[in-house]
Amino acid sequence: MAGFFKSLLQRFTKPDIDWDELEASLVAGDLGPRLALQIVNDLKSRQRTLHGADIVQVTREHVRQILPETVPGIEPIAGKPKVLLIVGVNGTGKTTSTAKLAHILHQRGHKVVLAAADTFRAAAVEQLTVWSERLKIPLVKGPPNGDPASVCFEGYELALKTQADFLICDTAGRLHTKHNLMEELKKIRRILGRKDDTSPHEVLLVVDATTGSNALQQAREFHKAIPLTGVIVTKLDGSGKGGILVAIQQELAIPTRFVGLGERVEDFQPFDSKRFVEELL
Repeated sequence: MAGFFKSLLQRFTKPDIDWDELEASLVAGDLGPRLALQIVNDLKSRQRTLHGADIVQVTREHVRQILPETVPGIEPIAGKPKVLLIVGVNGTGKTTSTAKLAHILHQRGHKVVLAAADTFRAAAVEQLTVWSERLKIPLVKGPPNGDPASVCFEGYELALKTQADFLICDTAGRLHTKHNLMEELKKIRRILGRKDDTSPHEVLLVVDATTGSNALQQAREFHKAIPLTGVIVTKLDGSGKGGILVAIQQELAIPTRFVGLGERVEDFQPFDSKRFVEELL
């Protein structure tokens, strides 16, 4: 039984439901106040005695309605590299997610180039270097504290030269409240646009499932600065903390594209909404 739904069953064992407690429990599960209220109102409208299993069933129904049955895959573009920009705050697993995504695409037979555009954190460049050597994927990196946009630009040139299918740019972790750092993302976008005015083709925000509502605020601010095409949710290991991806989908219509379920490379997978609702939430 999934963590969040199991906790609902355990907490609401009696038919006389405390509606305020239920709403608070749904919000605490990171589904967000809006969805929590919709679920409570739906349950109240059902003129019969309700139990924990009813709460779980109705919550599942609402979550299923919000999450798309399928999400678009990461597919190449004919004749040019597809540019993926990986963004997010520090500590979400952004660099690791970048490498694992490169691994998935590489395993599918695609040629991939990595760009270590997190030039301000030596550990990030070193981490991506280790991954690139392990996966045998070329990596472009610049000098310490160098211009991230130029690293992405050089990465694009290498991807073009080698006829790579994908360029994945790992950008620096940045607080969504820091204006200058968000402007830097816009600069990366402008510089990439000089080579291809449709790039970056994907902007994927990495969020940590355990940070709850803060991840929704991150999504709001990043989406304002540079429109997001998807979310990567890390640390979604059955802790029942995955409700935040439902809140992001409902408010911003940004689909979850990949999830991190553990430390291993194979624990990084395309998002499956059916599995999420049945096993992970």
